[in-house]
Amino acid sequence: MNLSNKKIIPFVHLRSHSEFSVIDGILKIEHLINKAKDFNQPAIALTDLHNIFGLVKFYKKARASGIKPIAGCEVYMSDSLDSKSYYRIILLVKDYDGYLNLCSILTKSFTEKKYKKSKVPLIIKTWLIENNKGLIVLSGARLGDIGQLIDSGNIELAKKRAKEWSELFPSNYYIELCRSNNILDQQYTNHALKIAMELNISVVATHPIQFLEKQDFQSHEVRVCIAEGVSINNPNRKNKFSETQYFFSTEEMINLYSDVPSAIINTSEISKRCNLILPLGNPKLPNFYHNNIELNNKESFNKLLLNMSKEGLNERFINDLPHLNDNAKQQYEDRLQHEYKIIVQMGFASYFLIVQDFINWGKKNGIPVGPGRGSGAGSLVAYALGITDIDPINYDLLFERFLNPERVSMPDFDIDFCQDNRERVIEYVKNKYGKDSVSQIMTFGTFGARAVIRDVGRTLDFPYTFCDNLSKMIPFNAIDPWTLEKAISQDAAFKEKYEQDEDVKYLLDIAKPLEGLTRNVGMHAGGVLIAPGKLTDFCPLYCPPEQPNNLVSQFDKDDVEAMGLVKFDFLGLRNLTILDLTVKYIKELNSNQKNLVLSKIDLNDFNTYQILCESNTTAIFQLESKGMRDLLKKLKPNNFEDIIAILALYRPGPLESGMVDDFVNRKHGLEKVNYFHQSLEPVLKNTYGIIVYQEQVMLISQIIGGYSLGKADLLRRAMSKKNPDEMSKHRKTFEEGAIKKGYSNILAKKLFDLIEKFAGYGFNKSHSAAYATIAYQTAWLKANYPAEFMAATMSSDMDDTDKIKLLYQDCIFNNLEILPPNINLSIFKFKPIYDLKNNKKNILYGLGAIKGLGYSIIEEIIKSRNEKGPFKNLIDFCMRIGKSINKRALESLIKSGSFDSIEKNRALLFNSIPLAIETANQALISTHQQSLFEHDTIKKDLSFYDDSLVNDWSLNKILTEEKQSLGYCISGHFFDIWVDEIKKIIPNRLINIQPKQELQLICGIVCCIKKIVTKKGKIILITIDDKSSVLDVMIYHDLYDLKKEVIIEDNFLAFQCFVYKNEYNENIRIIAQDIYSILNIREKYLKTILLTVTSKKLIDINALKNILLNYKSDNSNISISVKFINYIKSFSCILKIGSSWNITPTDEALFSLKKLDGCEDIKLIY
Repeated sequence: MNLSNKKIIPFVHLRSHSEFSVIDGILKIEHLINKAKDFNQPAIALTDLHNIFGLVKFYKKARASGIKPIAGCEVYMSDSLDSKSYYRIILLVKDYDGYLNLCSILTKSFTEKKYKKSKVPLIIKTWLIENNKGLIVLSGARLGDIGQLIDSGNIELAKKRAKEWSELFPSNYYIELCRSNNILDQQYTNHALKIAMELNISVVATHPIQFLEKQDFQSHEVRVCIAEGVSINNPNRKNKFSETQYFFSTEEMINLYSDVPSAIINTSEISKRCNLILPLGNPKLPNFYHNNIELNNKESFNKLLLNMSKEGLNERFINDLPHLNDNAKQQYEDRLQHEYKIIVQMGFASYFLIVQDFINWGKKNGIPVGPGRGSGAGSLVAYALGITDIDPINYDLLFERFLNPERVSMPDFDIDFCQDNRERVIEYVKNKYGKDSVSQIMTFGTFGARAVIRDVGRTLDFPYTFCDNLSKMIPFNAIDPWTLEKAISQDAAFKEKYEQDEDVKYLLDIAKPLEGLTRNVGMHAGGVLIAPGKLTDFCPLYCPPEQPNNLVSQFDKDDVEAMGLVKFDFLGLRNLTILDLTVKYIKELNSNQKNLVLSKIDLNDFNTYQILCESNTTAIFQLESKGMRDLLKKLKPNNFEDIIAILALYRPGPLESGMVDDFVNRKHGLEKVNYFHQSLEPVLKNTYGIIVYQEQVMLISQIIGGYSLGKADLLRRAMSKKNPDEMSKHRKTFEEGAIKKGYSNILAKKLFDLIEKFAGYGFNKSHSAAYATIAYQTAWLKANYPAEFMAATMSSDMDDTDKIKLLYQDCIFNNLEILPPNINLSIFKFKPIYDLKNNKKNILYGLGAIKGLGYSIIEEIIKSRNEKGPFKNLIDFCMRIGKSINKRALESLIKSGSFDSIEKNRALLFNSIPLAIETANQALISTHQQSLFEHDTIKKDLSFYDDSLVNDWSLNKILTEEKQSLGYCISGHFFDIWVDEIKKIIPNRLINIQPKQELQLICGIVCCIKKIVTKKGKIILITIDDKSSVLDVMIYHDLYDLKKEVIIEDNFLAFQCFVYKNEYNENIRIIAQDIYSILNIREKYLKTILLTVTSKKLIDINALKNILLNYKSDNSNISISVKFINYIKSFSCILKIGSSWNITPTDEALFSLKKLDGCEDIKLIY
């Protein structure tokens, strides 16, 4: 054929990697399709590397653009499981059979044992042979087995392999030609063409598309380096790609293969043979098993649902709603029937049955389940079935907000399970429906603006601080994240950096094409698929290399639903774990609460509302943040509806609109409540005339506008989307409906304007009511059983030292004593214990929160304690625990104070570790595991427990080591070290600091240092703590540079500062003018160091002289005096040493004087 007539020769790209190749692709699918359209190419294949993550998106977008989508995949192949080598080929899908076969072999490659070891998913050739129907094989060019053999010079074997492939895949095997500017490409092409000609195998031309335009090559290289974790400048890095791997036009491809016209023509021929039709839409639910009998028709589903719903409602009447009269019960029965008809009409009976089954299994097996979440809490059928525990009628929750008969879509129950036991429920579902039918769902992590700067900068070898500071210049907005382009165009400082700093411009220009691309794959937080049959009949599965037993779908949430799979949400909620453990602790410690059930607690408890009004809400679900605390203080909630409203109101929209202030003022009678019409008072009464919930919008539309609740939900949706055409239609319908119902047109217009305004701010009351239930339960427990609740809360956060510290501080604030870990009493978790002597409950520290201790060691400690009683001393402990414990773990236990109940001298214990371990080892060897204390020879070695031989650590040392072990201190406070010394110089405590015009001197222990970049430059916030309060001190960068050597966490610092009233809130603002260390304070204010000597033992004069010489300072004004006391003759005198012996009063100098032989005491006189 003559290739000069280029217009009539169609060409199709059959090899492309999109961003979903993750490792080496940066092409967005829409860009790939648009480019094919620009070049008038009728079709295009997506062949990502060993996955089809992007297939559904590609399929839908291509068809919508008039481009034929060809499904395919570049796969890793191996001849056998024993083979150590592998190669790559292209598989293209001809039809649905081919799609199913591709799904099957891809999935198998991720579940094979070899993958778990090598981390490379391999398709074994025999699998492909057994599942070859509907698939076309391209040889893989130089990366394929034939290409590798040609490159290595083994031409005959290459020819033999090609013959095998062509026989295994008659008419479906093509030798792939690929010219990507590599020096070996021509050699490969020559031999490949010769083999193809000799064996009569068709050839096909491909081009390995990795990026869109030629200028994207550098960004692509950086993306590859990010995936490989290497620097782009690494001399040992292999250059696998070239700048020619952009999207070639048809002309470029024809020119490239002008010598092999059939290779171009065959791209179109293959395209014609690939006609995959994906069955999108039409959700497919699995059949339900009841009492081990499979139900597989709608009639049986419907009948069972009705029976179970009625039975469940009757149980609710008895157990949860005994106060209802017959009329009220009839209202519930009518609502149940109404919901049931809609469920049946929409064909979702089996969905409700499946969900109730695994929820009720969880409840029966001791797994805490949340009261509800999302709009599902509005269903009475769900309440009757035990899916939710919120009475929807009592809280005016609407079923149509969950399931709208006028808008057919799958219902979606979001279920919260106790985090520790969520996997048990998923395992139950796998066992019930089959492991081949259940998996979790893939998610994609993307390059955000800040992250891409750090990733690209690291790869380009820019300094960490340069990248970190640049990334932090991008404003943070979680709701509407800033992009690099937006930051460059709208942030003046960032724009200036980009335009004036060449390094910044270079980095950002490379980063921009990567921003928003898929960076990594992960697992959906709660989504679980249950398929009617094998999952691979719908999509392939993937297994992350670091989680070899966690299969996830290769499609994300939207795409699995498009394929007809139904997602069930199994969400893990830590607070349910806390509630469960708290109740267990309460039952253990309180004999009168053995039957406590949280769903039945009093919703009008005085103690609960008191802590809410005081904003004492650390550890209370959803109410912990500073902003929420401020709102609680203003609102002062005194009923459960207030808590529901708070959760709905504390969001950016309502806060910015002024709704929240109106709500607070109306509650406290400072503003008049307006219901607009008396018929709306029942709807708006609980929210003081303010439209807070979406359900209120729906009810107003029903009452005034004559809407059905289904149509009212459509109105709510239209309002949230702010579609002008839709809104215009609804306005007309609403006003006409209002007039028909006898309301004035003025009222109708006013109300429509009102709901249109507030619909954007309205929140789902069903969700708010469900989460308000958990919030109230946690508040009730904290208010009434604080020790049990805080012990459970701290147990749930043992891996988070910062959170434990915060909770510890809250315990102190609430007068709860935290007892240090005790080797003979503590368990893995924190636990409440009753103090009979003082008639109160304390919290005993959990061994699991000590750094360096693993679960197995703690398990061994508790087991030994239970079997043989308390540990008697360090040797006893070492011998009984044996090899289970190492030196580091033993050190952590001692530093944490775990052995204080046995021996308070931690220095003695710490120094004795080697001897204890050695003695225990010798005892074990000599006694053949018999009791250590049966032998007199071992008893003698216990003499090291004479604490007179070793001085205990100083308080500073105790606290420092304790912090290293626990993350913070519970034996004391660093401020205790200095408080007596500085109280005359700085008597004012932080809690008493008030704004003044003059400079003030304040002090505290540094507990946090934050560097903040503002438009005016860098500032540093130093958080200090003096036990009375915690405050932030602001210092400017020039002062920080001068004093940064002493600005260290846990250091004592004093600040000469101005204290201002904060103009935005009731707090104060502190700006430091100077900073003093304890040494600076002494040098400035200390007058004399007074040593006390008595007649009992005279001081060692030579030793004193040596100390003074070591710390002597000619510039010091601090004198040394010695006070001598003669107890026999009852007199004393003070000897002042000359100024030539004045010293620098460092901690080391004072410590040396204090330890001086004969020195009874040392005093600092200011």
